[in-house]
Amino acid sequence: MGGTEWAHYVETSIEVAGDPLEVSARLAEAGPHGEFVIYEKDGQWSYAGGVLAEVTLDRDGARLGGVRTARLPWSDRPLRQVKELLGMVPVRGWRAYGAATFELSYAKDGDLKHVDDQPLLHLVVPKSEVRVGSGRAWVRSTDPDTLAVLVDLLGRPAEGRESDAVPLDVRQTGRDEYRAAVAGAVQDIADARLQKVILSRLVQVDEDIDLVGTYVLGRRRNTPARSFLIRLGGLEAAGFSPEIVVSVTEDGTVVSQPLAGTRALTADAATNDRLRGELLSDEKEIYEHAISVKVGNDELLTVCEPDSVGVRNLMTLEERGSVQHIASRVTGKLSAGHDAWDAFSAVFPAVTASGVSKEAAYEAIRRYETERRGLYSGAVLTVDESGAMDAALVLRTVYRQDGRTWLRAGAGIVGRSQPDREFEETCEKLDSVARFLVAAEIKAEVPA
Repeated sequence: MGGTEWAHYVETSIEVAGDPLEVSARLAEAGPHGEFVIYEKDGQWSYAGGVLAEVTLDRDGARLGGVRTARLPWSDRPLRQVKELLGMVPVRGWRAYGAATFELSYAKDGDLKHVDDQPLLHLVVPKSEVRVGSGRAWVRSTDPDTLAVLVDLLGRPAEGRESDAVPLDVRQTGRDEYRAAVAGAVQDIADARLQKVILSRLVQVDEDIDLVGTYVLGRRRNTPARSFLIRLGGLEAAGFSPEIVVSVTEDGTVVSQPLAGTRALTADAATNDRLRGELLSDEKEIYEHAISVKVGNDELLTVCEPDSVGVRNLMTLEERGSVQHIASRVTGKLSAGHDAWDAFSAVFPAVTASGVSKEAAYEAIRRYETERRGLYSGAVLTVDESGAMDAALVLRTVYRQDGRTWLRAGAGIVGRSQPDREFEETCEKLDSVARFLVAAEIKAEVPA
């Protein structure tokens, strides 16, 4: 790396009292960094604060900023460029955190015509990092003073928060427009233009929302595969991801987790049992799930050893907040010459948030949806220097950017879809977040 000065993390480990969720919220609210990513995986919460280095990808190419700078013009393998730039980060043992937008799917397949000037991928290697779980916190920072601040925050007594939700009625807007879009897509499927498409709708949130409070309350009421809270590059989001796009371990084990097929999850056990039976016997829902699993299997075959690819836990049920889904796991082992970025490229965007075929689904999405998706149905992800990667599908999320706050959810449309039922499915999914929005506190002005 020539004359680039290497950064070094100072680290420690301490005991931590209290709920890791509350500890993470404390770091978000009172921590020393204005930009951060919080990411929950398998009982561990990670906080990544500040920017030591960052990699951004847009239609002009990939850029490395922070303690070292570099720029690569757009190529036909943009994610390979991202990997190259991350390899230039002058610190050992890094982990990068960040987000990919849905529109990355167009760009990585060579379609820049439908990509605007917004970032497609934004990853940061943080100045400070905290990982909390099982009563301990592992803490590191490139600045010893910042490390001391973080240790002090982590050592404070746990304080439970009381937050009242301001539920949003998601059934009052967009019904007619969404039903018309579904009907159009069903006709497209009848005309053999595609087999399946996920069509989404957006719901504005007019209330001023406390995103940290919403994250805490929403996480307590949801059972996600992953959760996240981000404030990065002008975008804020709090989400409860029902599934992963892909997970890749250091040894090359790859897992994707298609969830497709949905019914509501209520407070009544008998109702849930009835809906569960209905879900598992509904030909439309089973077909929707089956074709998604087939695509997931075929995608892993492009980067994994053929004999290693298979479906595990076929058509189990997963409870995710206000809904229950049919779920399967597709696994494989990376073949020689392939890495985590190849696996991510093969499966992104998730088939359960795009459609079959993906190319035809992209066209339908642009035809029937009125706004770019951005982070919705993209990914929040972590990437390690070791080669490991974990990417959560961005659904069940509240977004805020440029003074605007919104929710978004979709439903999988196939030939047997009914517009009214698909609209109701979007409502069931939106309720995973809409019922747990926490209003921001109005701070009284102090007279001069």
